[in-house]
Amino acid sequence: MTSQFKTFLLLGLLSSIIIILGGMAGGRAGIMIAFGIAIAMNVGSYWYSDKIVLSTYRARELAPQDAPALHAMVEELATNAGIPKPKVCIVPEEAPNAFATGRDPEHAVVAVTEGLLRLLTPEEVRGVLAHEIAHVRNRDILIQTIAGVMASAIVSIANFMQFSAIFGGQRSDGNGSNPIAILFMAILAPVAASIIQMAVSRSREYLADDTGAMISNDPLALAGALGKLASYSQQIPMQKGNAATAEMFIVAPLFGGGMKNMFSTHPPIEERIQRLQVMAGYRR
Repeated sequence: MTSQFKTFLLLGLLSSIIIILGGMAGGRAGIMIAFGIAIAMNVGSYWYSDKIVLSTYRARELAPQDAPALHAMVEELATNAGIPKPKVCIVPEEAPNAFATGRDPEHAVVAVTEGLLRLLTPEEVRGVLAHEIAHVRNRDILIQTIAGVMASAIVSIANFMQFSAIFGGQRSDGNGSNPIAILFMAILAPVAASIIQMAVSRSREYLADDTGAMISNDPLALAGALGKLASYSQQIPMQKGNAATAEMFIVAPLFGGGMKNMFSTHPPIEERIQRLQVMAGYRR
């Protein structure tokens, strides 16, 4: 299944959820409004989803003179991967993590948090960058970014619908929607969006680990980084963003002030580490 086909399939599934929510909330008029929103989001997500995500996490682009070692790593790994050098951004977060975004390799960005740079050794940072550049090479970044933006919209719409169903007043008399049905769908929609994201993301994370280990020629550095990130990222919550964008990160982040994801978009860290150790011929 090609990356382009997956993108269209993902857009279709997430758009369907938005249209169903619109129909539940407003009947035919709601469907038309939701259809218009879905079309606008599809177009906007393709061209602007990376900018939305970077803005959400207050990511700041780093010039080569600001972080020469980081830029040198990115340039080397991008050359190994056979892609243009991505832009490099820093995210002002203590939670150690990283992600890549952009609609294609020519417009890609690799972002790391301040906490990640403080926690990891240079070799481990290089392993993380290799993983993110692998996402760029494998053309995962458009799928992940669009999924994050549209899932965030679904969660926001669902939250509004839950509020409306609980505090909106009387039951339908036949001319409107049943508040109980609206409430049920508002609860179910974010779960469905999470399942769709999980189905897309898990296999891509394994592939990015494999590709990242290949282009860095250092599987154990990435394995060591994953172990540290998994431990610390589940102790230090992200101060910005939301759980709908969790699939973009190298390890599932913890978001403060909200509920944890019911479904993890990432495969188990232990399995990822074991796969990398096998690649390196490591034996306990």
